[in-house]
Amino acid sequence: MHQIRPTRRSSLRRAVRATRRAVLAHRRLLATALVAVATLGALRAVAPPPPQTRPISVAARDLAAGTVLSSDDLRTVDLPESLAAAHVVADPIGRTLASPLRRGEPVTDVRVTGAGLTDGYPDQVVLPVRFPDAAAVALLRPGVRIDVLAAGGADQLLATDVTVVALPPEPADAGQSAAGRLAVLAVSPADAVPLARAQMDGLLTFTLTG
Repeated sequence: MHQIRPTRRSSLRRAVRATRRAVLAHRRLLATALVAVATLGALRAVAPPPPQTRPISVAARDLAAGTVLSSDDLRTVDLPESLAAAHVVADPIGRTLASPLRRGEPVTDVRVTGAGLTDGYPDQVVLPVRFPDAAAVALLRPGVRIDVLAAGGADQLLATDVTVVALPPEPADAGQSAAGRLAVLAVSPADAVPLARAQMDGLLTFTLTG
């Protein structure tokens, strides 16, 4: 008894049926993939363009007040216009920091000595005041508030709740004429004249208030 060999046509039919079963078994997966491709294409078509960026100078490491900025102190990053500070200093190299700067923080005009330093203190004036006790001034930091007194037989209160804006570094060749330490204070216009006169007439001191 001879075994009947399958014809080529029957083999083809079996292959078609197997393929159909495989497609039917995976139709959900195929449908999901097609929907995902279509969705991705639609999202790309309606996605907004990437935001405009501009290069910004930021601190390469934590920097202390009084630092004269050099290229080693800074690095350049590209930030979106919406995140870039409005008053970033275009060329900060050579500028002196009026307050500490954290790593990655942009260099803005209120962080360096100069005209922009007063922007954060509306209705006040910025006054440099020299205190005779340099060690005491070394305890201060920008942002600290103090009361200023005229030191003498009976201390006289000259200004209250004054903000320390900056502590400029003393030049190496200051000499005896620059004894003590200079502090830049934000004071009311009414307190500026008495403070300026008092530091010419006698010694000044201060107490910490906050």
